[in-house]
Amino acid sequence: MTPAARPLPRWLTVSTGSAPAVVDGRACPTRAAFFQEVARALGLPAYFGHNWDAFADSLRDATSTGTLVLTVEHAEDLLGAEPPGQLTTLLAVLAEADEAAEAGLAVIMRTDPAHEAALRERLAAALP
Repeated sequence: MTPAARPLPRWLTVSTGSAPAVVDGRACPTRAAFFQEVARALGLPAYFGHNWDAFADSLRDATSTGTLVLTVEHAEDLLGAEPPGQLTTLLAVLAEADEAAEAGLAVIMRTDPAHEAALRERLAAALP
């Protein structure tokens, strides 16, 4: 019989799930750059189609095996050089992926305090 394991401190987590995918918003001012960056972050295959439908399919595959955590660092720059409709499309794809996910999808939009209010306003305006 093995001795009882010592409990871990509350700040320490052990996970068997996938690691969070981190996208750098500074690298994603355009839709084309976003697809390149998300392909890198999610480890998508070379045949990834670099379009919204292919991204939606990839999210569906990624969330079928467990919860996917997608973090966008410097989110204030995400799709900043695109018309606002592109951010709306991204948020719609993410919302649909979450609804269809067997395990779930968590998206974290990280920014610094100086950009937080503007990012929240931009995201709220873009929500489908």
